[in-house]
Order: sequence, then C-alpha cells, then structure tokens
Amino acid sequence: MKKNIKKLPDLELEVMQAVWDLEPPADRADVAARVRGGALAETTLLTILKRLQDKGFLRTEKLGRRSVYIPLVDRGDYRAVQSRRFVEQVCGGSIAAFASALCDSGLSREEIDELRSLLDKGEL
Repeated sequence: MKKNIKKLPDLELEVMQAVWDLEPPADRADVAARVRGGALAETTLLTILKRLQDKGFLRTEKLGRRSVYIPLVDRGDYRAVQSRRFVEQVCGGSIAAFASALCDSGLSREEIDELRSLLDKGEL
C-alpha cells in the first residue's frame, strides 16, 4: 500500500471511481456515462482526467484517435490510506472513536451486524 496517496476532491474522486469501475483501459465516453448520469460537460471531464493524470492517479494512452485511461492507483490502496487518514485526523487515532462515529453515522442494525460478522471471521 502506498502511504502518500493524496485525498481527491469530490468530483475528481467521482471520476476516479468511474475509471476504477471500468475494465482498463477506460474510454472517455464510458467514464462520462458513469459520472453524474452523463451530465458532466465534456470539457470539465477532460480537465478532471488531466488533473488525475497530473496527480499520478491515471495514465493516458492514445488508441488510434482516442484517448484511454489506465488507473495507476489501486482503489483498495486509496481506501486504506484515506481510512487511516480519517482515523488519525478526525478520531485522533482512536479506533474506539472511529467505531463510535461509524455507529453514529446512521448504519442500520443489519450493517452493524455485517461489520461484526466480518470482524469475527477475520475478513477485515
């Protein structure tokens, strides 16, 4: 896991989630269809994709006349780093405070039971 993965602003994360959801390499049109129901302006999407490339999250390759995008940061690595950052910054490094915040966040009884089951099985 990389430790220096920066937190992405919401729109950049939404675009990156779309890229992660697609089989690499991701086509711009496929990414566009997954972001905000296809309602994001093409110029805005291209700007976000360029920012993600500049930040080291994506590599852009030319396939004929079109560009495709390959993720360079793994989704699991991003989640792990951001989760650790949240625990450290928001919860002061306290797992108890994190668990309390998680439970107070509106998780259903079923979701809490699922989390407990995953912990009991050692799957987390």
